[in-house]
Amino acid sequence: MSHDFLAPITGSFAMPAGENPTVAIVEAAYRAHGLKWRYINCEVSPEDLKDAVAGARAMGWAGFNCSIPHKVAVIAHLDELGESARIIGAVNTVVRRGSKLIGENTDGQGFVAAIRAFADPKDKKVVLFGAGGAARAVGVEMGLAGAAQILVVNRGRDRGEAVARLIADNTPALSVYREWKGAFSIPDDTDIVIHATSVGLYPDVDGLPDIDLTMLRPGMLVADGIHNPPRTRLIRAAESVGCKTVDGRGMLVNQAVIGIKHWTGVDVDAAVMRRALVDLKL
Repeated sequence: MSHDFLAPITGSFAMPAGENPTVAIVEAAYRAHGLKWRYINCEVSPEDLKDAVAGARAMGWAGFNCSIPHKVAVIAHLDELGESARIIGAVNTVVRRGSKLIGENTDGQGFVAAIRAFADPKDKKVVLFGAGGAARAVGVEMGLAGAAQILVVNRGRDRGEAVARLIADNTPALSVYREWKGAFSIPDDTDIVIHATSVGLYPDVDGLPDIDLTMLRPGMLVADGIHNPPRTRLIRAAESVGCKTVDGRGMLVNQAVIGIKHWTGVDVDAAVMRRALVDLKL
C-alpha cells in the first residue's frame, strides 16, 4: 500500500505566539474530520514578517493566520485581498489559491456570530474599545449586521477616527470617535460593549481596560475579544453586576471554523474545537 507523507501545512504568525490556543483547536478539527493537515504556531517579529510570508509561499503552505501585530502589515506581502479584508483593511487569514496568497478576514464574522448567540446586533448602540485590526473587523461586521450606532473609543485620535470613518463609509451604522482619556464612561443608552484591545491577554492576565466599571448595568452585553484567559477581569466585573457576557472563546472558535473552510473546503464541527478548549481548561 502506498502512503503520502506530505501533509498540507497551515499555521499562524504572531508575536507573542505562545498565548494562542488556535493550534490546539484547529488540529483537533483536522483529526476529527480525518484531514491529514497540520497547523504550526510560529512566533514572528514585525521585522521578520516579510521573510515568514515568503517562506510560507516557498514551502507551499495552504494558508496561515495572522494575529497581533501583523494583521495590517501582512497586506503588503500578499497578492490580493478578499472583499471583507479590503473593506476592513486588515487580514487574519491567508489562503493559497493557485500561486497567489489571498488575504481574508474572519475575525469580525466570528465575533458577530458569538454575539448573536446572546443578542441580535440589529438597531443596537455599541461602544467599541480599540482601533487595531481586530477592532476594525468587528466594527465593520457589527455595522453590516445592523447596529444603529458604533462609538469607537481609542487613545490615538488618528487611528480611532479612521476606524469610525471606515464603519460609517462602508456600513449603514452611524459611527463616531471618542477619545479614550482616563477611565472612559460608557453612555447610559449603550446596549453592547466590545473590548478589542490586547489588555488582559496572557501574560498580562491581571490587565483591566481603563473603563468606568460603575457604568456597567444589568442587561448590558459585554464582549471581550481576549481568549487567553477567557475569563478576564473585565468579564468577571461585568458578570458581577448582572451583565450578559461573551468571552473570546466564541470568536476564536467561529473564526477558526470559517478559516478552515477557506483552506480545506470542509465545514468542521465547532463543538470539537470547544471541547479542545475545555480540555485545555480555557
